[in-house]
Amino acid sequence: MLTFVTSVLQLGNIIISAAIIIVAFSLALLAFLTIVYIGDVFLQRIDTFADAVVWLKFKWIGIAFIPAAYLHFSDAVLRATYLFRQRRRIAVMLSYLIGGAFLLLVSFTDLIVRDGFFFPQAVQFAAGPIFSLFAFFFVTLTAWGFYNLRLARQRCLTQTTRRRMRYMQAAFFAPAFGVFPFLIIASFPGGFSVILLLVIALVGKIGIAAMIIVMAYTVAYQGALSPDRIIKHNLIHYLLRGPLVAVAVVGLMFAVPTVQRWLGLERDTLIYAMVIAGIVLLELVVNRLKPWIDKIVFWSDRKELARIEEIDQRLLTTSDLRQLLENILAATCDLLRVRTGFVLARANDGWQLQATTGARENVRRWLGAADLTDLIEKQNGENVFTREGYWLWCLRVKSREAVIGVMGVEARADALNISARERELIAALAAQAALALEDRQLQQNVFNALEQLTSEIELIQQARGRPRYAGELASERVEEEMIDSTGLHQAVKDALDHFWGGPKLTASPLLQLGIVQDSLDEHEGNPVRALRAQMIRAIESLKPEGARSFTAPEWLLYNILEMKVLQGKKIRDIAYQLAVSESDLYRKQRVAIQELSKTLASMEQVNRK
Repeated sequence: MLTFVTSVLQLGNIIISAAIIIVAFSLALLAFLTIVYIGDVFLQRIDTFADAVVWLKFKWIGIAFIPAAYLHFSDAVLRATYLFRQRRRIAVMLSYLIGGAFLLLVSFTDLIVRDGFFFPQAVQFAAGPIFSLFAFFFVTLTAWGFYNLRLARQRCLTQTTRRRMRYMQAAFFAPAFGVFPFLIIASFPGGFSVILLLVIALVGKIGIAAMIIVMAYTVAYQGALSPDRIIKHNLIHYLLRGPLVAVAVVGLMFAVPTVQRWLGLERDTLIYAMVIAGIVLLELVVNRLKPWIDKIVFWSDRKELARIEEIDQRLLTTSDLRQLLENILAATCDLLRVRTGFVLARANDGWQLQATTGARENVRRWLGAADLTDLIEKQNGENVFTREGYWLWCLRVKSREAVIGVMGVEARADALNISARERELIAALAAQAALALEDRQLQQNVFNALEQLTSEIELIQQARGRPRYAGELASERVEEEMIDSTGLHQAVKDALDHFWGGPKLTASPLLQLGIVQDSLDEHEGNPVRALRAQMIRAIESLKPEGARSFTAPEWLLYNILEMKVLQGKKIRDIAYQLAVSESDLYRKQRVAIQELSKTLASMEQVNRK
């Protein structure tokens, strides 16, 4: 029984060591820790101390440079918060040189480490005369790196960046915990319980693997403006399809000798069968669990995610837009060293708050007192201006004409005083915010189109499922050709061009529609007036329920027809009011005319019945 437990624990240690290699290497973040655990895996398959010496020294390639990597990593994080120190850069380079010197001492002398001990379950060097010097170097640089992260967290002025920095601090010691036990294991007495040693090592390695994943998760956010959902989604599914499958395959390969004895099969045959079966089955399991994993991880957005599951990840949910804008605001506020920022978008002849960081109530009070529309018009095309304690950037659509939103941050001075570098970075951030707002509007139209397409597909499927008869089918097709022909669309377009008078209306073939002829009595026998009334009725039928909005996607088609046809506004004015480019407005106008044609055809079909 004791032998069995020892074997299980030893196998678990090997598998977890392999898992740490796979996770650390596949995430490309912890190369030196990868080296250490590669050596650890091979050491656990070696039978003599003489053979182990080479791999023990190989592990020191990682051990010697991890302190320098700590300092280098923390310096990179501090530089990301715009704190630059030349002395710190010099210290990073010196730490790598010192690490290289320690590696040379380990390789060619007995000053740092020397002959140690060998167990089948644990093999390690013993401490040399000046090992304490390396231990001091290791602890000092690790502590310095942690202090740098703490300083970076203190420099974060927004809640989002502080929260992510806390996660990074919590997982920061993973490489140290993963390496330093190899340095102190030689101090165990000879009679130390092997099982206890294996249990401690196994639990420690599981914790280290978890901390590495957390560290990778937090580092993935540094410098990234993508929404949390996309980063989280990519990381989770990569871990499932990459490291998880690889770890399972490693476990199966280590289990081959035991299974081989049970089944009496050749080793190579069994390895091939188990590896192939393991990979295929795990892929099937991951595919089966993927929808459930997404629902659990992204519970608040599960309904929207179901709609965009097979659409490119660039599509933004409401939460994605808010998180993306919050990330942009956090980056802007950190750059300017201020605490409060906001992004507004046009909505209902006014402005709607899309994202904030800092004092939200102050932003709302400022928004209630400011007339942004009038203020923007007075800027004569200027993109940057100040107003009552805030610096404001106009967010324009790609055509650079219509203002789609406004990004504002707390003013650090009465006048706008930013460096050329800050101006360039903020311009790039503002452009991303404008693109996000514009994409969100366009994508809402895509969602609406998908919903309409889905309903049409369902109708087609229902039609295919119904029994048909020759006479019925023939009569239906005749009516459909009369109503849904391409000529109807062109006739509607021409009638709209001369809606308030002109030959395209007075000579329109639409005058022959049954809905027009049947309503002549209501319009004193005037067919032009009757046609105009039916077209107004069709336009009004496209009007959504509820309060009118000039930015909501469901109102877009009605707003275009109502302002262009009934009010007679110019394209430039309509584009400005709807916060879209003129080129985009022309595309949407074609869609609106198509929908109006379908509505008139439906009205005619109902009238015939």
